[in-house]
Amino acid sequence: MQELMVYAGQLECYGKSNEVIKQFLDVDVSAAQVYRVTDTYGQELGKTINEERTLPPVKQQEILYVEADGSMVLTREESWKEVKVGRMFKSADCVKTDEKPGWIKQSQYVAHLGDHRCFIQQMDGLIESNGALGNRLVFISDGAPWIRNWITDSFPQAESILDYYHASQYLYEFADACFTQKHQAIKWAHRQQGLLLKSKLTGVMANIQKLASNTPATKKILDYYAANQDRMDYKKYQQTGCGIIGSGAIESAHRTVVQKRLKLSGQRWSKRGAQHMLNLRVTQMNGQWSNVIKLVQTEFKTAA
Repeated sequence: MQELMVYAGQLECYGKSNEVIKQFLDVDVSAAQVYRVTDTYGQELGKTINEERTLPPVKQQEILYVEADGSMVLTREESWKEVKVGRMFKSADCVKTDEKPGWIKQSQYVAHLGDHRCFIQQMDGLIESNGALGNRLVFISDGAPWIRNWITDSFPQAESILDYYHASQYLYEFADACFTQKHQAIKWAHRQQGLLLKSKLTGVMANIQKLASNTPATKKILDYYAANQDRMDYKKYQQTGCGIIGSGAIESAHRTVVQKRLKLSGQRWSKRGAQHMLNLRVTQMNGQWSNVIKLVQTEFKTAA
């Protein structure tokens, strides 16, 4: 019963979880009891979360992809607070078909509410457990300074890619500021996107200067591209591993790990409670639910 309460509690709001238990088992438990049991297990899992790598070892011909980004959660103490989310997966687990969007068969997730240093420490341990990968370790992220610094400091031999779609967004914002006609802005930005895919960043920057040479919008996009130019060789990246150049995997992780449970209508979390729930969401997404069952059978056999 405790395991079912925890599973239901991490899957749906507590007010719905007790309804599900009642419907399936004809057993009455209060929403408050579901919360207490769920929170207790989430707290206990936090003591060992991310200590174990769930992905098989990276083979010689494989690449380990790592994506990281932030997602906001509403807290009682500090209003909106950022959850750092990380996702790791191997190139061999990326499945592409002509008819459907690609998908990833197996991933490992990390989710931490708060300081990026603690998040980095957890990620470093999992990544380093694969041994020295060199440029077979590939990071895909936006231009956040803390992520760039982390990669440079901890994994200087790794390949670092600026999310292509994030780079493209700057083009459309710049074009909107320069053109009065929407269709002209879209046409111009789309043409520059094509050049980025061919790794012709120098030409794109020249076209930006040609369109508007001395405006705040020009400075913003040129500064951004200049700071990330060593991460924008998209023609090369598309021929490496499974050719991923965008952060769709981490965007999906935000939805499935965080938003699906922690951003339901009207929710406001304590920071402690949010992290406990994140521990459970990560445990379930990583295929480590046996850790919950182990706690049920040992540590909390008589607790409720």
